[in-house]
Amino acid sequence: METVLRPVTVVGASLFLTVLIGWATDVLLRKADERHPETPLWDRLRRARVPYQLVLCAALLRGSYDQAELFEEHRVGVGRTLTLVLIGAAAWLAIRIAGAVVETTYSRYARAHHDAARVRRVRTQVTLIMRVVAAVVGVVAMAAMLLTFPAMRAAGASLLASAGVLGIVAGVAAQSTLSNLFAGLQIAFGDMVRIGDTVVVDGEWGTVEEITLTFLTVRTWDERRITMPVSYFTSKPFENWSRGTPQMTGIVFWQLDHSAPLEAMREKLRDILRQCPAWDGRASNLVVTDSTANTMEVRALVTAKDADDIWTVRVAVREQMITWLSAEHPYALPRVNTSDAVLPPYRVPSPDRHSLRKAYEFPRTGRS
Repeated sequence: METVLRPVTVVGASLFLTVLIGWATDVLLRKADERHPETPLWDRLRRARVPYQLVLCAALLRGSYDQAELFEEHRVGVGRTLTLVLIGAAAWLAIRIAGAVVETTYSRYARAHHDAARVRRVRTQVTLIMRVVAAVVGVVAMAAMLLTFPAMRAAGASLLASAGVLGIVAGVAAQSTLSNLFAGLQIAFGDMVRIGDTVVVDGEWGTVEEITLTFLTVRTWDERRITMPVSYFTSKPFENWSRGTPQMTGIVFWQLDHSAPLEAMREKLRDILRQCPAWDGRASNLVVTDSTANTMEVRALVTAKDADDIWTVRVAVREQMITWLSAEHPYALPRVNTSDAVLPPYRVPSPDRHSLRKAYEFPRTGRS
């Protein structure tokens, strides 16, 4: 009877203590969250309930397994399995806790600062820091798991003896990966590009959607995703429309006839911009920038607070100006001048010498 009650009691007590401690911890975190609603830390820590309870259960079972006297012939295997589960759950819990602390810090910073550029920069740094923390914790947990096997300990000693050669080989083999890794850190802390920035890369206009340690994703205006290595942004030039202040200046071109009413167009441009909510009111003008034999190039300059608004202003000015010219001044639109073709005067071709001789020569009849 004791052989049955002992393992049931040990395992049951471990599970009961896991549930009880987990429930008590969750109640304390819930009360702390209600008492301090200004910070989301306690609510985010509650999301780590599963790895927390898994750590408790694995630790209790690992510590009390010898007293359970269960599966005596597989004592080493079961103990090593519980150790591996404990290490993995502890790594999971550490990542969740670090994520909760980092996200809480970022939320406080975002609420305290109203500069969108600085907030995006901190968001980029926080994202990359979390990825580095997760990678480091994962590597340490994997190394700890491997060191639980005696064979791996002997292999580790031999690997340490040849660490110099392996380091050189690994550095050569992972050259591109390491370059992308350092480029990602350079982007995060060098403030070159941030999540949410409007960029132009290889002629494609879009918004930076995700930055990792190895690649960067740009969401284009037509909802496509362009993924490229982060080393591209440290080795090649690109346009960042959100760098510094997001204010932008846009231009609109028309090819018009030389008789286009420029003063009336300037007045119409002012009317269009007054009715356009995307225009920020900083500047606007309309000038002739070029002229050809048939048309002249008219340029309108407008401003807006960011890249999205400048696009809205440009398309509104272009469309409304063309509609107004077509209705009020159709002669100002480009046209091709034509006229009826005039034929040259008719000229009698001058006869040649051979034809004159034939005309005046008498025909021969065969009589003298």
